[in-house]
Amino acid sequence: MGKSQETFNKKEVEKKKQQKKKEKEEKREERKANSNKGHKLEDMLAYVDEDGNLTTVPPDPSKKKSVINQEDIQIGVARNQGNEPKPLRKGKVTFFNESKGYGFIKDLETQESIFVHINGLKEPIKENDRVTFETVKTPKGLNAVSVSKS
Repeated sequence: MGKSQETFNKKEVEKKKQQKKKEKEEKREERKANSNKGHKLEDMLAYVDEDGNLTTVPPDPSKKKSVINQEDIQIGVARNQGNEPKPLRKGKVTFFNESKGYGFIKDLETQESIFVHINGLKEPIKENDRVTFETVKTPKGLNAVSVSKS
């Protein structure tokens, strides 16, 4: 008589397969029990109330707002308020390179250094000049514009 063809390793592999099959079946039964199938459409709907909040209760027609004017609807993005010039400030030119066309002004009140480009000048300036200027906020920080000697 010959030996059985079933070895220990084959038995272990078969046990693992059976265990995985059992786990898969349990997961499938759990999903079936917790599924949302069979619910009515009304149970799955969400409504928006007059304040813009989500709710499960349909809106009350008596609270419906009257006609909306077409002119009241704003289409597009609001203008960026940050690019408007600020009131006049006073400062001193700490650095200015005429060949490259830029420099820095130190604000006398806040002591912060503000970038200035040659395009923002009303008249030529040089280092240590006292100036008046307006500031404009840019993505890289404040820029001095309308710069003139004081």
